[in-house]
Amino acid sequence: MKILSPAKINLFLQVTGKRPDGYHELFSLMCCVALFDTIYLRFGTKKIEIEASHPQIPLDETNLAHKSAALFFKTLGIKEGVKITIEKNIPIAAGLGGGSSNAASVLRGLNHHYEFPFSRDRLMALGLSLGADVPFLLFQKPALASGVGEKLEAFPALLPNNVLIVHPGFWVSTAEVFQNLNLRLTKCKKKFTKTSLMKSGYNVSRHLCNDLEAVTASKYPEIQSVKAQLIKQGALGALMSGSGPTVFGLFSDQEKAGKAMQAVGRNPRWNAYLTEIIYEKNFVDL
Repeated sequence: MKILSPAKINLFLQVTGKRPDGYHELFSLMCCVALFDTIYLRFGTKKIEIEASHPQIPLDETNLAHKSAALFFKTLGIKEGVKITIEKNIPIAAGLGGGSSNAASVLRGLNHHYEFPFSRDRLMALGLSLGADVPFLLFQKPALASGVGEKLEAFPALLPNNVLIVHPGFWVSTAEVFQNLNLRLTKCKKKFTKTSLMKSGYNVSRHLCNDLEAVTASKYPEIQSVKAQLIKQGALGALMSGSGPTVFGLFSDQEKAGKAMQAVGRNPRWNAYLTEIIYEKNFVDL
């Protein structure tokens, strides 16, 4: 079984509080984009096996895809194996949800193979135990996310569709970013509400904001350099995704985005991906 495993971006991300268990409450507009890892599931093995195209991906029980398969089999009450091959295209530890997407894709693929023993809501509940982004990456369409990211409401309004993603060539620790976040200094001061967003739609000039950006950019100033370059090349706006360090630019048309990709590609450290927002798709490809 072949499964396309998409990256995600946050078109805005507000940190609204911290819970007693240490997790942070968020309010975010999340979207999948057409930048994919490819997952292959091969059945009939005696145990869960992982192979991957990227040398930094763990091949043991710490891999989220491995955890995902183990959780699925345990919940279903069976002892089976599967070989999971991960062809990596999404940069790792980049704020693009690559590992979480792989976990979601394995859950989705196994559920398909075993003839849908779990509803999507049940899969999303399982996914939450693996990571806060996993429920969204099972949801598969633009959504307003709240709680720790598990409370999702589809966002039907049209969004800027031409997206240029730029990874600056280094990785960051999500845990460290949240540890260094000072809630009193968050930048998204104007609090958006679901009601206002549903009514007025998404506006790049008003809503493009990420409370985690200042934390990551204070340690890695190159993030601001990427943003400035994207704006210089005609982006409607630019923002760091998630905990970073990846930055994306939103463009009014594909031609402008393509020219911007050529420009940012002149920096040998930066990797650029021209893509678009996915509105709804089944990523299982038999």
